[in-house]
Amino acid sequence: MRERLFSLISKYNLKASSDLGQNFLVVPDIIERNVERAGLNKDDTVLEVGPGLGVLTDALSKRAGKVYAIEKDPRLVEILRKEYDWPNVEIIEGDALRVEFPEFNKIVSNLPYQISSPITFRFLRYEFERAVLIYQLEFAQRMVAEPGDKNYSRLSLMVRAKAYAELVERIGRGAFWPRPKVDSAVVVLEPKPKDERIELNEDLVRALFQHRRSTVLAALKKSHHMLGLDKDEFKRARDVLSTMPHAKKRVFQLTPMEVKDIEEFLVAEKILG
Repeated sequence: MRERLFSLISKYNLKASSDLGQNFLVVPDIIERNVERAGLNKDDTVLEVGPGLGVLTDALSKRAGKVYAIEKDPRLVEILRKEYDWPNVEIIEGDALRVEFPEFNKIVSNLPYQISSPITFRFLRYEFERAVLIYQLEFAQRMVAEPGDKNYSRLSLMVRAKAYAELVERIGRGAFWPRPKVDSAVVVLEPKPKDERIELNEDLVRALFQHRRSTVLAALKKSHHMLGLDKDEFKRARDVLSTMPHAKKRVFQLTPMEVKDIEEFLVAEKILG
């Protein structure tokens, strides 16, 4: 695998694009472990975002029935199509944040770091069984943080509302070419059953987590404009807001269900549309 990747880099005189967040995974053992974690068989259809030079794609093609690999860089799309002859892989050229996703049931990807947040939220809008994803370590730690943890954030809450997330492996910088400035980590993501998922008002979540160390009441006071309230409207609502659930709790301690309690109260009081 490693030899194949560096052979292609040399053959095409390839320079990784920092603008596209290109850091190619070059350690075969990590690739193999991630394929194993996905639990692939010939009935699976895998979505891969950012196939790069096809090292992971090649491993996926040997286990899954079908692989869709979405690549934004036209240079890499051309290399993949020239150098590989996979009967069960379809290369989709385009931006993974914008292209229409095909049907899939699993995701395995070494993600470009700069799209980590929006692509994760996009994944969570789809039905799938399991995702095995490589992120920047700090991002992964925020994804799996629990209420009250120092890393608990809007990301932590929104992921927890929809899925189970587990950080299963840390990856050093030397596992990639070119070598990134930060360590990475593997996260396994599994959507919760439909009846356990919590749909949250994203404007409310943003308003709260703009001031994650504040109490709920103080956070909403500081971010009232994010809920469409001007100062006078907020003043009129202040007495009502002081009676809302969890008003005195710190934002970074809130569970998704507690945020839902707050949302339902605000809707009932016609403070939130």
